[in-house]
Amino acid sequence: MNISDHINSSSNIINRRSLLGQSGIALGSLAAASMLKGETSSPINKGLLGLPHFKAKAKRVIYMFQSGGPSHIDLFDHSERINELHGSELPKSVRGGQRLTGMTAGLKKLLVCGPVSPMKQRGNSGTWMSDMVPYTGKVADKITVVNSMHTEAINHDPGITLLNTGSQIPGRPSLGSWASYGLGSSNSNMPSYIVLISQGNGKNPGQPIFSRLWGSGFLPSQHQGVLMRSGKNPLLYLNDPPGIDRSTRRRMLDDLASLNKETYQEFADPEIETRIAQYEMAFRMQTAAPEIVDISNEPKSTFKLYGEEARKPGTYAYNCLLARRLAERDVRFIQLFHRGWDQHGSLIPHLSAQCKDTDQPSAALVTDLEQRGLLKDTIIIWGGEFGRTAYSQGSLRNGRDHHGRCFSIWMAGGGIKQGHVHGKTDDYCYNIEKDP
Repeated sequence: MNISDHINSSSNIINRRSLLGQSGIALGSLAAASMLKGETSSPINKGLLGLPHFKAKAKRVIYMFQSGGPSHIDLFDHSERINELHGSELPKSVRGGQRLTGMTAGLKKLLVCGPVSPMKQRGNSGTWMSDMVPYTGKVADKITVVNSMHTEAINHDPGITLLNTGSQIPGRPSLGSWASYGLGSSNSNMPSYIVLISQGNGKNPGQPIFSRLWGSGFLPSQHQGVLMRSGKNPLLYLNDPPGIDRSTRRRMLDDLASLNKETYQEFADPEIETRIAQYEMAFRMQTAAPEIVDISNEPKSTFKLYGEEARKPGTYAYNCLLARRLAERDVRFIQLFHRGWDQHGSLIPHLSAQCKDTDQPSAALVTDLEQRGLLKDTIIIWGGEFGRTAYSQGSLRNGRDHHGRCFSIWMAGGGIKQGHVHGKTDDYCYNIEKDP
């Protein structure tokens, strides 16, 4: 049975499970094209799975996930009337019966709070951005800001799970695992999906980041993300045990692989093959991984671009630098999780601290990849699980609650329009008016 027959015979099952609807038709098309003939599309493939007419521009993704819900109203979503409306009560017609979280349900009035920092138009595109993100403002002409994102989730974990797996219910494959499953790896010495986590310098500890966010769900476990830690030993259990040299390790792995193959022949469990592949990958990574985290040869200009925080393992700036180094080595999907955006109180100091952590290195990554010729085939995504309310949580400028009706992200790189703003919200930055 060839691939066309297999796909045709399985089409009903795929439709019933809404597989392509959940995981993205575009990704499925890319995957099919890749499986048929490496990185290239062929004119022979007539209409198979609705293959795209044009060859995909992107080879890899860097997803800078900002956990906690960055405030769109304070950073990217400009309203000409919002400052005029500051201090007024949010009209019921605007709220439209939206449910509130337990943190604001008891408030007698929902008072509109304008941006805590001035907004200006940036670059030749005139994209509106806050003074809190001046470095991002410098790359405004290289990115697209989307102000019309929305979600049904009202709390963090369902929202984060939805953005990373396509469902609020845990257990589905993550974005990176789908990319790995569909497109495979371009570097045999590194996993196709790598995850880096950082914590903001503000007092807000942030929401927990669960490993299921980079899990493979019902896909083979070889496609789950690999968490890379900071420091000299970025991956757990990668180094050889004391007294075991590399040649001995090789013989041990060969013997273990032989036993696993016998077990596979008996039980045909695909996870056995996955385990064999993981052992082999770990062996190859013993050389590749330490070299990636060794930034001692980076020039001073690198740290001028990313900021001095990039010298400190575990910081967001350091992880952005590692993301560039991983992109250079053709890792397919690189995901950064940065915590600390949940500003229910102390809005001004905490939001300012988060922006100080993330603004310069995020913009630096765009610039750095462009200078190295990698931006054109790398998709960069910056954003969180939802936005923040236009009204204040408590006294004015105290904090903002969760808001899913609209929020902002920005994107750059392969195939993304430059210097563009997509979507528009109302005067209160509360509801989407255009291009949801």
